[in-house]
Amino acid sequence: MPRWRKWLFSTVALVVSGVIAWVAYVNLGPAPISADRVAFEEKPGNTMSVTINATRDDPSRPGVCIVRVRDKSGAESGRKEVLIPAGENHSRQTTLVHSTDRPVTADVFGCTYDVPAYLSRS
Repeated sequence: MPRWRKWLFSTVALVVSGVIAWVAYVNLGPAPISADRVAFEEKPGNTMSVTINATRDDPSRPGVCIVRVRDKSGAESGRKEVLIPAGENHSRQTTLVHSTDRPVTADVFGCTYDVPAYLSRS
């Protein structure tokens, strides 16, 4: 095999490996904004109070987290988008989520910096 082919294959393998590593980092690396459920408490009228701690890498940007409640069967029975206003790296928010059936647990579905227009403040 000519020497230039060895260099060509080595260069292509190196570039492909770099692209694979970058894609893995982007998809498997830490999320820029995330939240953990801190507490939940059942309230009257198929409602649950849910408290979350949101952590983000850019405190100057507002974000939104989706919290949801589940019924006894484990099915999602209610969800709500919670605005995380710009401010600190860590933010604690409490919200009420209404459920179609008696809620028994709550969790955070996910968070994003893409705040819907109806949640944003002018």
